[in-house]
Amino acid sequence: MKHQVIDGDVLALVNSDHSDPFSVLGPHQMGPSGGIVIRAFLPHTLRAEVVDYATGDVMAEMVRIHQDGVYVAEFPKTKERFAYRLRLHFWGGGSMDVEDAYRFPPVLGEMDQYLLAEGTHIRSYEKLGAHPAVFEGVKGVSFAVWAPNARRVSVIGDFNDWDGRRNPMRVHHSCGVWEMFIPGATVGSHYKFEIRGPGGNLMPLKADPYAFHAERAPQTASKVYDLSGYQWTDQEWMHTRTDRSTRNAPMSIYEVHLGSWRRNPEQGNRSLTYRELADELVSYVKDLGYTHIEMMPVSEHPFEGSWGYQPIALFAPTCRFGEPNDFRYLVNRCHEAGIGVILDWVAGHFPEDSHGLGFFDGTHLYEHSDPRQGRHGDWGTLIYNYSRSEVANFLLSNALFWMEQYHIDGLRVDAVASMIYLDYSRQAGEWIPNEYGGNENLGALAFLKRTNEMVYAQHSGAFTIAEESTAWPMVSRPTYLGGLGFGFKWNMGWMHDTLRYMSLDPIYRRFHHDDLTFGLLYAFHENFVLAISHDEVVHGKGSLIGRMPGDEWQKFANLRLYFAFMYTQPGKKLLFMGSEFGVSWEWNHDGSLDWSLLQYPVHRGAQAAIRDLNHLYRATPALHEKDCESDGFAWIDCHDHDQSILSYLRRGKNHDDVVIVICNFTPAPREFYRVGVPLPGLYAEVFNSDSEIYGGSNMGNGGAVLADEIPMHGHAWSLSLTLPPLAGVVLRPTQG
Repeated sequence: MKHQVIDGDVLALVNSDHSDPFSVLGPHQMGPSGGIVIRAFLPHTLRAEVVDYATGDVMAEMVRIHQDGVYVAEFPKTKERFAYRLRLHFWGGGSMDVEDAYRFPPVLGEMDQYLLAEGTHIRSYEKLGAHPAVFEGVKGVSFAVWAPNARRVSVIGDFNDWDGRRNPMRVHHSCGVWEMFIPGATVGSHYKFEIRGPGGNLMPLKADPYAFHAERAPQTASKVYDLSGYQWTDQEWMHTRTDRSTRNAPMSIYEVHLGSWRRNPEQGNRSLTYRELADELVSYVKDLGYTHIEMMPVSEHPFEGSWGYQPIALFAPTCRFGEPNDFRYLVNRCHEAGIGVILDWVAGHFPEDSHGLGFFDGTHLYEHSDPRQGRHGDWGTLIYNYSRSEVANFLLSNALFWMEQYHIDGLRVDAVASMIYLDYSRQAGEWIPNEYGGNENLGALAFLKRTNEMVYAQHSGAFTIAEESTAWPMVSRPTYLGGLGFGFKWNMGWMHDTLRYMSLDPIYRRFHHDDLTFGLLYAFHENFVLAISHDEVVHGKGSLIGRMPGDEWQKFANLRLYFAFMYTQPGKKLLFMGSEFGVSWEWNHDGSLDWSLLQYPVHRGAQAAIRDLNHLYRATPALHEKDCESDGFAWIDCHDHDQSILSYLRRGKNHDDVVIVICNFTPAPREFYRVGVPLPGLYAEVFNSDSEIYGGSNMGNGGAVLADEIPMHGHAWSLSLTLPPLAGVVLRPTQG
């Protein structure tokens, strides 16, 4: 019997080193004379038969042609392919019928291959990775992975005893993707990819870059998950969210690390699940009046101490708190409560864990080969090669994936400066200039622009935010104007300057008045978010309340004053969890916020101040409509250094829609302090951070002040005010 297979193919199969297994295994024409030959590699099998798919009748006994389990059956009188199964017999008398994975057609069509090769398949997550599927009436899972330089790729898992010889994959050389359909694999199956590099060396087993679900660290396998069929009930939010993400909409963001916001002390101090957070976190944020929740990275990550900023599976929400549909449930509940969801998105680097993207197919596939381009020394991570179209498309597809599959409203892109500067945190000789001799990462710039363009084009009401710490121009301006295309940018300069000022003993603040005013020189160059983030309460910086000077009363007065200043300055708002009620200790990702502090009036007072500021900010057009436009802000007096007092006004689209803000940054009360105002009439005191309901001394202006026709600060009218110590006061005209 001529089995139409040469010894080299057999040896390559049994040695798990065949680069084109579909050319040998499965059904094949025998030659010009016709007939079908079926070949199978079935290790650990005593014997095998080909059986009719419909009846189960034995069609042929297969012949073992290699002792390790290569079998052949010939059907010389059959010219057409037919449906069949393989019946395996084992030592001890057991047997089972199995599908032959090598009888099924390719997973990828020609158009998918073309787009993947071109790096323009913006929904590549629909083809790459693991997807439950039905081929020719048979249920299973289709697997696909990009590994263009590999000599052989096998999918291994609990469905094939983790044996890399059993399911070597088909390669499409046009796009470098290996794929196959495996009958019997199911939702919940654990899997990885076994890759033999171009030199023949076996790589460490690799997790799926497109995995939708993964094992809990320290385990590293990917898990098959079916994302289809989830029943969303947030249609009203999705249809109206565009109005909530514009520059003139109020945006007050509560930043959360899901694992340490609140824990369950009765069950080993475990973190709350996604579904528990959907009840507790959502109701808490809604009560405090925030418009959005920003979640620190939820993509699966192996190291807890990275806080998610070293992700290993960009398409998988971490299993620490539940399954992917549980995370969808959390997002859905946010939207039902009228709260938007922003994800921290890490596209700047990835960890060096052996099961990750590094040296993926035996070459530097996702990263640069030269460490001067491809490695972050500070973080011990690898940098994406943005100039490679397939890599840029992988990241772009991921950004769109979160919005499509999880209804995410916004992406806050982490560490943008590290992406766009080739010399970021590098000394001379540690980086390579671009083709024009500059320090700009041209590939990263092109990637960011395209990603921003696609986010806004593909998903109505979605937006992006840049964490960009330099003076790179036009970060939040459209790409057609020469910008990077982000919707917003964190104002890192404002944060550094104002926190430095607030940490000073008030006696010295008169000498640092410019720390509060300097930010207005550039406040409208970008669409800014005033962010007091997790980075400001870690690494020895202490808690936000801990950075305030003075005794306990003064610390909390300073904190409330800072909140009032922040909420009345131009720009959207972001505050890290716990800061709203004055947590006493530096944030610890392994613990929980100290909720017991809310038994004390000063902590409840700080929380109440944030609640009222959020509601005031949202309800007052003058405080948000022109957050990003210069005619929405004007100083009344920014020169009172000696008394450390600032006064300014905010305007809405209606020019007469005005609020007046006065901040006293010393513990000395000021009587009969006069400030000019643009309109006559009665001014209501709509917020006073020194109110007794917040824990203050309750000094103020009796609820309202009548403007005097006394010119002051360039205005025809003025107010004579009582300024409480270490307090911010907000007034609004009741007429005019």
